[in-house]
Amino acid sequence: MDAPLQDCSIHEQRGVVRFLWAEGVKPVEIQRRMLAQYGQSTMSQRKVLKWVERFKSGRTRVTDEGRSGRPSTSRTQDHIDRTDAMIKEDRRITVSKVAAHLDISIGSAYAILHDDLGYRKVCARWVPKELSVVHKRQRVEVATQFVRRYEDPSILERIATGDETWVHHYDPESKRQGMEWKHPSSPAKKKFKRQPSAKKIMLTLFWDMHGLILVHFQAHGQTVNSANYCAMLRNELPAICKKRRGMLSKKILLHHDNARPHIAAATVQTVQQLGFELLQHPP
Repeated sequence: MDAPLQDCSIHEQRGVVRFLWAEGVKPVEIQRRMLAQYGQSTMSQRKVLKWVERFKSGRTRVTDEGRSGRPSTSRTQDHIDRTDAMIKEDRRITVSKVAAHLDISIGSAYAILHDDLGYRKVCARWVPKELSVVHKRQRVEVATQFVRRYEDPSILERIATGDETWVHHYDPESKRQGMEWKHPSSPAKKKFKRQPSAKKIMLTLFWDMHGLILVHFQAHGQTVNSANYCAMLRNELPAICKKRRGMLSKKILLHHDNARPHIAAATVQTVQQLGFELLQHPP
């Protein structure tokens, strides 16, 4: 059931607070009695206490006191429209420039941008590279081709994926890895920041849906090129024969990215000689 006096003014409630306070009713009881009559429109208990203190100090009026100074003229509709036009013309304009152009304070310009117009200044999301129309069409073709082949779920057992990564000689322990149980009376433990080792080697991995097939470390200071990548592919054949019996008879689908050693003519020729089928990688 709705409160009978839910539609009321704030001045009316302040008058009730003054009346009940004059009768000696405690602020908590005042707020409880008002809540039964005014419902959700009732002022908070904090405001009731605030007005009781004011009446104790000798205040008699329930209306707000007059404020000194002239009214704000910065957040006018004209300034809002002009700010909106400046934002649409230059999305990188700063708040200080908006304030200088309108001859208002920076705080008023910020309020117009955030409160009146609802703008937020955000950074663009980084992406690896911009794809052309041709690249996007190729992505659609590659995805469509794989979806058609996926009608036979056993295709996943034929896919062998390869990739490279740099491996440091040692990686420092992370802050989370070094967490320990601590009693409140125990001294705080310090952990100094350490960098990964400067020495690193290139690691090449080949795996399928069941796990790793081949792990190969390059010589120190050597990266992957077409020649040593082709050699790794030839070494992959006995590894597959040993770990994945029957995979060769089903014709392996080799999947790797579009790095230069992977798409070189010598690499493509080696893949064909080994009897593998190369899965296209979308741009």
